[in-house]
Amino acid sequence: MVHFVGAGPGAPDLITLRGAELLRRADCIIYAGSLVNPALLALAKDGCTIYNSAEMTLEQVLDVIRSQEKQGRETVRLHTGDASIYGAIREQMDELDRLEITYDDTPGVSSFCGAAAALNAEYTLPGISQTVIITRMAGRTPVPEREALADLAQHGASMVIFLSAGMVPAVQAALLQGAYIENTPAALVYKATWPEEKVVRCTVGTLARCGVEHNITKTALILVGDFLNTTSYERSKLYDPGFTTEFRKGSQQ
Repeated sequence: MVHFVGAGPGAPDLITLRGAELLRRADCIIYAGSLVNPALLALAKDGCTIYNSAEMTLEQVLDVIRSQEKQGRETVRLHTGDASIYGAIREQMDELDRLEITYDDTPGVSSFCGAAAALNAEYTLPGISQTVIITRMAGRTPVPEREALADLAQHGASMVIFLSAGMVPAVQAALLQGAYIENTPAALVYKATWPEEKVVRCTVGTLARCGVEHNITKTALILVGDFLNTTSYERSKLYDPGFTTEFRKGSQQ
């Protein structure tokens, strides 16, 4: 049996209870060493075999899983954040289906949630934005042409940009081709929830300069949108005394 587990954004205590229990039970852990906090490996039991998948190919990961399965051992495939976002899990699951190896998936707290927490931010502020775009800049790994950052920026929605901290000048230029302007609020969040977390608030127009000044070139998210400016949003209807819901009667008829 293989368990895909989301490790959370970094802080060891932000893994789910289920994920932590699976780590304690595992006979083998294959973890994404480039991003997963190694402190989580302290949960492994004595005798657990541990592999760093940052040094492995898909084929090598599968070889390890096959070997563990033949021995009747339980494997945890530990991915950063939530594995459904840039986790490359679909290709692994397809191969496990082909090999008739059973697996399940335990979600984790994504780093985009950790970044919002670091900023005390809400992505979906009434009257500001009700949409969150999660994307990345095209680099060595391409993106579909229809998902070019400049095109997505036309929406002006709350945006979280992964895997692009090393291309901040290009990110800034693409954003300014869309609905964002020089003064649109932005932020760089380095290693959200880790002990070395760094938060840099800026604007779209100062993104590139702030990236250089704070030496942020990797392992950071870029957040963009007016949700970062909390002075002009509308009050939520959910807690408005005049608004009737299923659970209470509002004062306005």
